[in-house]
Amino acid sequence: MKIKAPRGAFCFMKKIGLLSDTHSFLDPKVFQYFAGVDEIWHAGDIGDVALAERLLAFKPLRAVFGNIDGKELRQLFPEDLHFEIEGKKVFMTHIGGYPGKYQPRVKKIIEETHPDLFICGHSHILKIIPDKIHHLLHINPGACGNYGWHKVKTLVRFELEAAKIQNLEVIEIGTRG
Repeated sequence: MKIKAPRGAFCFMKKIGLLSDTHSFLDPKVFQYFAGVDEIWHAGDIGDVALAERLLAFKPLRAVFGNIDGKELRQLFPEDLHFEIEGKKVFMTHIGGYPGKYQPRVKKIIEETHPDLFICGHSHILKIIPDKIHHLLHINPGACGNYGWHKVKTLVRFELEAAKIQNLEVIEIGTRG
């Protein structure tokens, strides 16, 4: 006799808090907005190890190093991060571009690995764009640090469940200080 599990019995929803370009400044509001997430993902330009340690002490952290990150952060985090979570293949790097304007190295990786979700930072420009050519969702959470030319600090929060991205939210946490 075969026992059939109820639909979705082995799927667990993951709540994700996504940020980038902190440049050594961690707004205390991040902890408020990410209180209910299961993981924090940082898309590079962390700034210093102490900031990464604060995030890691708060929630599990997945991160990549960015172009301003020094040797110590480059030893702790990779340039590219590939993983699967809740049935989604994720590719995260710092400098990546966006659909139709990917950085050449990144475009090659996307074409070889076929991620469902591509995350990057660097531009300080919040973008959430479906890529119909590569069949993925591109997310750049903008910047949430005080360094850069962005005017408003932003975060992204979303849920992954059974290979679906849902309840995606853009959060403005204030003006750059």
